[in-house]
Amino acid sequence: MKAIQQLRQLGQSLWLDNITRDMLDDGTLRRYIDELSVTGLTSNPTIFNAAIGEGQAYDEDIREKARAGVSGEDLFIQLALDDLRRVADLFRPAFKASQQLDGWVSMEVSPLLAQDTEGSIRAARDIHGQAERPNLYVKIPGTPEGVPAIEESIFAGIPINVTLLFSREQYVAAAEAYMRGIERRIEAGLDPRVGSVASLFVGRWDVAVKDKVPAELHNRLGIAISGRVYKAYRDLLDSERWQALAAKGARPQRLLWASTGTKDPKAPDTLYVEALAAPDTIDTMPDKTLLALAGHGAVKEAMRTDGVDAESVLAQFAGASIDINALARQLQEEGAAAFVKSWQELLQRIAGKSAQLTGA
Repeated sequence: MKAIQQLRQLGQSLWLDNITRDMLDDGTLRRYIDELSVTGLTSNPTIFNAAIGEGQAYDEDIREKARAGVSGEDLFIQLALDDLRRVADLFRPAFKASQQLDGWVSMEVSPLLAQDTEGSIRAARDIHGQAERPNLYVKIPGTPEGVPAIEESIFAGIPINVTLLFSREQYVAAAEAYMRGIERRIEAGLDPRVGSVASLFVGRWDVAVKDKVPAELHNRLGIAISGRVYKAYRDLLDSERWQALAAKGARPQRLLWASTGTKDPKAPDTLYVEALAAPDTIDTMPDKTLLALAGHGAVKEAMRTDGVDAESVLAQFAGASIDINALARQLQEEGAAAFVKSWQELLQRIAGKSAQLTGA
């Protein structure tokens, strides 16, 4: 528990990167909130695919909705929002206590829309309307087509979790889209307080290069990329542009560390969460990592804000012929494709269960 207390005192929020109906029904999430200081939750198609596929927690709900004529994507959205409304209500005290900086849950638009700007805008509006919770983020990927959808959604007052960010350049594009949306709201006389987070995926970098670099560089790239992005984040918060928006009541788009479960069995299971200790950020992590952090995590120091250490490590990867910019684009494309695969598997699973449970 010492590490969790240290991170909270440092100013970092701890969120859970998982959701199942079982953990809602049996009180597991409630315990994480009460005992492990969890103040938010993220989800994605892969997480829901696993949750719905395991056990029978969703079976009765699927049966009832299928018999009512609900199917496909609509059925999934109803199932997911049923869960996320309950979670949002559990986090409502944290939402209020933090003046809406914390206490959020997230729901993704269809991954099939990653290259569809207008479709993403419509989907974000629909999910936001159906959710009926002020502390629910709609997740839009920070792809080239997603960036204008992020701006339009923020302008429309829809809280957005920008997902699938892998590099400084992708983060800056998302942050600027957020600020443009806020600036337009101010010009239109609208409330500038629209929540947003920018989610940087960390661990996938090290998986991508593990067979391409010498052993001394293993499990170092994701942390170095994070250091580079963190410097950009701090620079943005210190910029005149942001300070002008903050003076008018705007709230920062917080930086969120995603994919922070250790992928390498030879590496410490708290590798990323310890290295990414940073004020004014969020770390969303799977149950296993959260429990490891509580059990034996050790936070030594906060991340540097100048990025010097990060750039030194990144220079070593450049020397090993790793093209960071090209790899960032590749990882974003692969991440989007992986979510599409999970989405399709999820809809197939729901269709199969619907048919089985209704006798169709």
